Amino acid sequence: MLLYNSQVSGNCYKVRLLLAQLGLDYERREVSVVDRSNRAELLGDLNPGLRVPTLVLDDGRPLAESDAILCYFAEGTPYLPEDRYERAQVLQWLFFEQYSHEPNIAVVRFWVAFADIEARRRAGYAALRALERHLSDRTFLVAERYTIADIALYAYTHVAHEGGFDLGDHPAVRAWLQRVAAQPGHVAMADQA
Repeated sequence: MLLYNSQVSGNCYKVRLLLAQLGLDYERREVSVVDRSNRAELLGDLNPGLRVPTLVLDDGRPLAESDAILCYFAEGTPYLPEDRYERAQVLQWLFFEQYSHEPNIAVVRFWVAFADIEARRRAGYAALRALERHLSDRTFLVAERYTIADIALYAYTHVAHEGGFDLGDHPAVRAWLQRVAAQPGHVAMADQA
């Protein structure tokens, strides 16, 4: 397998984290998240969105969008529940991650030097408060066990401080981050260079 990757991308990191936890080998090709000048040539036939992560399976078929890649590899593993309701809850958190969490925390992380950061930061704190409420009486996001919903939300939450987010008022989130980091096969975002 070949992963078109950016080392600083949380979306790429969550794919690398699941692949590491599943013990799957793959090659990586680094792609700049800033210089997008060669994206059409590099990813045009693989991913119409021209984004990373993009993964090419051993048989040549491409997969795009981090949460779709997570679902593909989590199928048949403990990371994606078989129970229909629990699976729907995992999907709920994956959608939340892409709609409320990633655009408001990850974007701030990358745009710290740009205008309108405070509006994004307020929205990021709203996403963190939602996580805090949910995790206040739970060990993990769904079914009291570690799933790809946790991997998806962990990717940008554990580096939220890089966007100026203070998790001091979010003890349940901080405890959850520690539980995720303690999972077998965990790799740090920077460890996979």
